Amino acid sequence: MNTQPNKKSAVTMPQKYTHIALAVSALCAMLPNPAFAADSAAAAPETAAAAPETTAAAQADPNAPLATVEISSHKTRSTVSMSSAEIQKIIPGVNPLKALETLPGVSFQTADPWGNNEQNLSLFVHGFNGQQLGYTMDGVPLGDQQYGNYNGLAPQRALTSENVRSVVLSTGAGELGTASTSNLGGAIETYSSDPLPERNVNIQQTVGSHSTSRTFIRYDTGNFGNGNSAYISGLHHEAYAWDFNGRQSDDQINVKFVHKSDAGKLTVFLDWSDKTEPNEDATLHAAGLVSPYTRPFLYPDFSAALAYLSSSGAPPTAVGSNFQNYYSDAQRTDKLAYIKYDAYLSDNLTWSNQYYFHHNDGVGVVAGPINQAGLPALFNVYFPGQDLKAVFGNSGYATRTTEYEINRDGVLSTVRGELGQHSLEAGLWLEHNRSDAYRRWYALDVNNPSSPYSRPSNPLITQYGSNIDNKVVQFHVQDEWKIRPDLALQAGFKSSLQFADGEFPVQELPAAIGSGSTGLPVGEIITKRWFLPQAGARWDLNANDQLFFNMQQNMRQFVTYGGGGNSPWSLATQQAFDLFKATAKPETSVVTELGLRDTRQLHWGPVTGFDGQVDLYHVNFANRQLAISSNPILTSFVGGTTILANVGSVKTNGIDLAGTVHFGRDISFYDAISYNKSKYDDNYTSGTTVVPTAGKTVPGTPTWMNKFVASATYANTEFQLTGDFVGKRYATYTNDLDIPSYFLLGLNIGGKLALLSGYLKNPRWNLNVTNLANHQGILQLSGISASASYSTYPIAPRMGFLTLKADI
Repeated sequence: MNTQPNKKSAVTMPQKYTHIALAVSALCAMLPNPAFAADSAAAAPETAAAAPETTAAAQADPNAPLATVEISSHKTRSTVSMSSAEIQKIIPGVNPLKALETLPGVSFQTADPWGNNEQNLSLFVHGFNGQQLGYTMDGVPLGDQQYGNYNGLAPQRALTSENVRSVVLSTGAGELGTASTSNLGGAIETYSSDPLPERNVNIQQTVGSHSTSRTFIRYDTGNFGNGNSAYISGLHHEAYAWDFNGRQSDDQINVKFVHKSDAGKLTVFLDWSDKTEPNEDATLHAAGLVSPYTRPFLYPDFSAALAYLSSSGAPPTAVGSNFQNYYSDAQRTDKLAYIKYDAYLSDNLTWSNQYYFHHNDGVGVVAGPINQAGLPALFNVYFPGQDLKAVFGNSGYATRTTEYEINRDGVLSTVRGELGQHSLEAGLWLEHNRSDAYRRWYALDVNNPSSPYSRPSNPLITQYGSNIDNKVVQFHVQDEWKIRPDLALQAGFKSSLQFADGEFPVQELPAAIGSGSTGLPVGEIITKRWFLPQAGARWDLNANDQLFFNMQQNMRQFVTYGGGGNSPWSLATQQAFDLFKATAKPETSVVTELGLRDTRQLHWGPVTGFDGQVDLYHVNFANRQLAISSNPILTSFVGGTTILANVGSVKTNGIDLAGTVHFGRDISFYDAISYNKSKYDDNYTSGTTVVPTAGKTVPGTPTWMNKFVASATYANTEFQLTGDFVGKRYATYTNDLDIPSYFLLGLNIGGKLALLSGYLKNPRWNLNVTNLANHQGILQLSGISASASYSTYPIAPRMGFLTLKADI
């Protein structure tokens, strides 16, 4: 029944490095051997064409202290960013997305301290979930960040955290030129650092709770020969889960080469990442069901796993849907590269061209009981009348995989010019993405049990296999007109076109799908929106205050993933697909922002300065899409969503207030308060039942949030106390259940290692403590249903980490 050859098992480490090693060898062969630099890496300046603007406060006073959050003063929309130094204070190696949890309007949760776990990552910005935002790294599109990804990769897999220069959040719909088909509610741009001007070797080692070990090494060549510079870095990261015996591992290499001349700037970037992430299931909460704090897997105690099941492979009846699996993990291998040239055609004209390539080979693995969630009916389709326990290795467990492959490349071309009082920009983005997803089932042999750290082989069932060919074309043009020195108007539009064609080389058997299906759907869907406008203004009221306004429309293209999620190629029948193609509309949003930025020096006793921003926003979100299934748990196994439909609109109103009070250069207090109200406008129908969602709050979105960062420096040691309050969140579409608020504290302390300064350059240390008060409770929602039940992940306990770093 397996008509598609099984994907290759993971290759050995030397083979994985070959493609990077060849490029690095060629690069290093060109490098001279200059003397070691005397300046520290931390003090080295960085230059990049795409660098975000500095804060207004920094422009007003070059001696002003660095802000925890930097507020752009050159945008008509709310744009805030964090620098590398502030990101690494949270915890060295942190995911750039997790760093955003400090910013106003952002709700971010995940299971591990670094934010690396992608299965249970939750992100909301102004009522939009993470899949409704746009993501880029140095301009390269990173997709919509779905866990079963089909069009990108996570920022921490694209770029090692220690090499991040900054991360920028633009609310609204992001810049017109953002290379994304999903940025309804904003864009998150991550930028890599450029090579240092002086030769340097940076070494960092982190150790801590749950056998954590993170080793980072970066070699910078310094400037060599006619504007050339480069670096290469390597990372090895290991940490165990806090509540079960699962090991998180990550190996990564980054290479960056920059050539600067009067004619332009050439940048070449290479990334290789190999990551294994243990997963556990969310806890289901429903009436009459025992809901444990966690649902850890049983690996490596195979004896306990065998004793856990009945003779037929069923988990204990008392635990219901909260049974434990033997193991679960995500394995992801990525290769990403880009080459970019910024041509300085004249003093007033720049033409940037960038080509990128991304290959992903990944697999999600779950080894679970064979007699649960409708699996016996599925397996009997393939092995009718047989002893299923014997078929799957006599352990009572079967190993399920979803095996992914992504091959995508694209081109970004942007022209920027100055003509009198006008700043003009026009750009084009082209991408071709070929993505596969194969669902397979493997035996788990009672005499030779498998491991979560290697890929299974020899599948018993290839349930389905999808291939989707997707082409994206986006064009944008905009003009910023500086009417007078204190007033600028901006207007533009973008066009978004998608040409997607899906097929199933391995069709699921109709009896396995049910719903009267003759097979999963195939076909082409073309969506075109030629005019998505944007208009904004920026007015400097005085030397300290700036008013900004922005209004923008955007569209989220249909998801192009076969076999799961909110994708038309995941529908159960061809008839449902054809109906969707004929009647469904892409999700759209119109976002309006009005805000005030303020930065000023003060002479109020100990208070010496303030910088901050207030941002009011209103969102009309139309054509919301919802996958409607009578049994979401069963659908996740057998494939085929019953219905995918537009179910109405959402109205959002909110306000963000964020600011930093400075007490001289050594003490500051940053605080961000956010209010958000996102409500459904319409009910929807599930079968013949009307689900009363009109007027209900979007689940998972807190109404109130408050974050603070208190910083103080004393005797070359910096102390930072952070606080994160997330208010009550509704847990169902009908708001009949909710989860309580939480407040978490974190402590970060760092300083110089003076005793080693005679032997090493700039030796430093950092101590990070997460969940300082060791608070317990619900951290985030997972699965959301109409009513009566919901799934959650818990708050991790207090953890501590020590990092030592130095340059040589």
